[in-house]
Amino acid sequence: MIALLVMRVPIAFGLLFTAVVGLFVLNATRMGAFNFDFGWKSTVSMLGRDPYSFVASFTLMAIPMFLLMGNFAFASGATRDAYATARVWLARLPGGLACASVVACGLFAAISGSSLATAAAMGRIAVPEMLRQGYDPRLASGSVAAGGTLGALIPPSILMVIFGIFAEQSIGQLLIGGIVPGILTALTYVAIIVVRAKLNPRLAPPVTERFTNRDRLLSLAGTWQILLIFAVIITVIYTGIGTPTEAAAFGAAAVLVLGVLRGRIRRGNAWSAVRETVVQTAMIFAIAIASKVLVSFVAFTGVSADLATWAGSIEGGRIWVLLALTLAYVVLGMFMDPIGILLLTLPVVVPVVDALGYNLIWFGVFLVKLLEVGMITPPVGLNVFVLKSAIGNAVSLENVFRGIGPFLLMDIVTLAILIALPDLVLWLPNLMYG
Repeated sequence: MIALLVMRVPIAFGLLFTAVVGLFVLNATRMGAFNFDFGWKSTVSMLGRDPYSFVASFTLMAIPMFLLMGNFAFASGATRDAYATARVWLARLPGGLACASVVACGLFAAISGSSLATAAAMGRIAVPEMLRQGYDPRLASGSVAAGGTLGALIPPSILMVIFGIFAEQSIGQLLIGGIVPGILTALTYVAIIVVRAKLNPRLAPPVTERFTNRDRLLSLAGTWQILLIFAVIITVIYTGIGTPTEAAAFGAAAVLVLGVLRGRIRRGNAWSAVRETVVQTAMIFAIAIASKVLVSFVAFTGVSADLATWAGSIEGGRIWVLLALTLAYVVLGMFMDPIGILLLTLPVVVPVVDALGYNLIWFGVFLVKLLEVGMITPPVGLNVFVLKSAIGNAVSLENVFRGIGPFLLMDIVTLAILIALPDLVLWLPNLMYG
């Protein structure tokens, strides 16, 4: 499998080929002697049954619905509204425009679910404005690349949905569990921006514009829809009125209707949003189907159970296993798409983590945070490259990576806090069911 990925075979095909060959060999040798006919028929039977039963799932429908909501939100100009509001409210802070970029990323994340989409959308708006105001290019680009990672942590989150399905955990609890870590991440980013701007004012010259309270209140006119839709989605999931899939469908419909009523969404950009959703859904589902077959193969081998038994037998080594997994995920995140990493590793990792006694809701949120750290880690942080393509030659790739450094330090602090205080993740999900 690793050899195929190194050869740049698409993840879905690399996983599927490995799983099919593995299943065939195991089935063919099940009776002792090699039986080609039995191995082939058993494998084909499984391929005809498992992928369809997996994809034909009401729960999985949350993924295209959240994707559609994010694409409709982008088409309706939600990124511009979020940045304009954050800019008016935070402009007076040291490094106010960079702080506003982080907060705007968080606002767009509330109706997006994708870190790559958040970084690309905000990069086109926020980075040119900061450069025009004389901001250091490293701070301007680094704040948006790091802020984009909030797209997968603050609900809705595609990665949380995928983890919940494969780990057989409550998707509602996972989504709610991402709220506090997402806010904590945004606060640490804002804090490091303010401290750096205080210590070195040349990084972020003060904004000369002055905004009145009236300006601040008027700015909310552009973001009340985002906040309302986010509040309704969270309320529906938190109270159990509806499932995450139903909440996602409502969110997508609400963003479309509001965009049409405001004259922001027309036939052309609406169809573009739908087409983009179809392409993204097809890519995610192809990887998910291949991963599901791989799960069957891994379960058939018994490797997961053996690893779980081994991990559970380590005396006093629970934290060391977690730290080893942390390092592995950060390294994988440097080179691979987070969805691919998630689906590639879950068949083996989830049984091990469960055997170690870690709460899987906590681990799901922690894992998503880890994957997002990998998205901005050199040498191949995908968020950085997506941002660079969005802003063109305004900032060099080297400067974008240099600007990431302080935010990576804050991510390490956040991860340490989540390990030391797991209730920060579990507090809200535990309240969902009393």
